[in-house]
Amino acid sequence: MKPRFCKISPATLMVMAFSLAFSAPVYAQKEVSLGNFGDWEAYRVTDGGKSVCYIGSQPKKATGKYKIRGDTYILITHRPAEKSFGVVSLKAGYTYQKTSETDVIIGAKTFKLFTKLGHAFAVDQKTDKALVDAMIRGARLVVKGTSSRGTKTTDTYSLKGFSAAFKAIGKACKVK
Repeated sequence: MKPRFCKISPATLMVMAFSLAFSAPVYAQKEVSLGNFGDWEAYRVTDGGKSVCYIGSQPKKATGKYKIRGDTYILITHRPAEKSFGVVSLKAGYTYQKTSETDVIIGAKTFKLFTKLGHAFAVDQKTDKALVDAMIRGARLVVKGTSSRGTKTTDTYSLKGFSAAFKAIGKACKVK
């Protein structure tokens, strides 16, 4: 089975690389697929001998009254050299409304993420950890956001394979 991200356009892969760079500078020298896990894919990138590991997925369903929307996905990243683990980032496929938040809903829990341009992030490491813990226990994740033009969107992600993918990046980046 081929990874789903391999079917994504080169422009989208550039956006994904930008997303990794957005949260911290990484000049990737080598990217290695760690495998597909249900609806998630896992990768390790080596930069100057330092590993960065991440998992990603795209929504199973994306709704909203928009004419054009770019690619959207969620990434969870480990950067052991920076002591940064389980960082959640969302790519919306549009620029968020200024000073807006996006809601991430997993089961009965709702998390508020701050937005910057076309990305959304947790406010701190504690929230990242709570999000990842909920993703491990959950079956689906719903993201609700508003574009700079006022368009409301709802993206639904499957969490099938999330736990196995998260374990794979933990092992690859030697996270305990």
